[in-house]
Amino acid sequence: MATAYVFFITPSKIIPGGVYGLSIVIHYLTQGMFSGFPDGLPIGMTALCFNIPLVFVAYKLLGTGSLPKTITTFVATATFVDLLTLVYGYEQLVVGDSLLASIYGGVLIGLGVSLIFRAKATSAGTDVIARITAKYARIPIGFCIIMVDSVIVLIGLIAFGDWAVPLYSWITIFVYGKVVDVFQSGLSTDRAVFIISEKSKELGDMVDQELKRGGTYFHGKTMYKGESREILYTVVSSRQIPKLREIIYNIDPSAFISILPANEILGKGFNALNEKIGE
Repeated sequence: MATAYVFFITPSKIIPGGVYGLSIVIHYLTQGMFSGFPDGLPIGMTALCFNIPLVFVAYKLLGTGSLPKTITTFVATATFVDLLTLVYGYEQLVVGDSLLASIYGGVLIGLGVSLIFRAKATSAGTDVIARITAKYARIPIGFCIIMVDSVIVLIGLIAFGDWAVPLYSWITIFVYGKVVDVFQSGLSTDRAVFIISEKSKELGDMVDQELKRGGTYFHGKTMYKGESREILYTVVSSRQIPKLREIIYNIDPSAFISILPANEILGKGFNALNEKIGE
C-alpha cells in the first residue's frame, strides 16, 4: 500500500478516498506553509493523526476483536509511506500518465487491503465513519463507504480545481475494489453445472467415468406439468465443458443445462476449508 501511495497515487494527485485521500489533499495544500515541512505535511503522519482518534471512536462505539492488528496495520502503513518518501521522494514511475498510475496504484492498494483482510484486521480509516453511520442511521454500510469516499474525492476536486482528479480517482477506487473482490472470493476456472434430465443417472455415471468428477442428485418437480425430475449437480473445469456437452448430447439431447462460474470451491477434492480460514 505504501508503494502505491508514494510511487503512483500521490505524484499524480489521485484521491482514492479514505484518510490517505484526505491526507494527500492536505499534503498539497500545506506546501510552503510550514518551515519544517516545505513540501507539505507528511502523508503518513497526517493519516496517522486521523486514524488514532477514529480507531478510539470505533473501539468505544462498535467494539473490535482485531484492535491490536488494526493499530499495527495503520501505524506500519504510515511509517512505510513516510520512510519511502524520505528515501525516494514522490517519484512518478509513469511520468505524465495518470491513467496507468490510477490503474496500477489501485492494483497495489487492492493487494495490500486483501492481505490486511486475510490477517483478519482492518486499516481503520473512513470505513469507521461509514460503519458508525450505518449502525445509527440504519443505512447499508456499502452505500455509506461509497458516500464517504465520494465526498473525499469531491474535496480533491474542490482543492485542485481539476476534473481529472476525481475521474482518475474513481478509476483507482474501482480497480482496488475489484482486486479485493477477486482475492476475497477466489479466482477459479471451475464451473458449477446443473443438469435436469430424465436420464440423470446415466449422465452421472458418464461424468464419473469420462471426467473423473463426482456429483450430487437433487429431486425436483417441473413447474408446467408437475413431473418429477432428478437434477445432477457437478463441478468441472472450464476445459472439461466441451466434453461434458458432448456427453449430455449423446445421452439426452433434450436435457436442460445451466453452467455457472464457481469462484470458489471448498471441500473434499478441492481446496480445504481449514486452509481458507487460516487454521
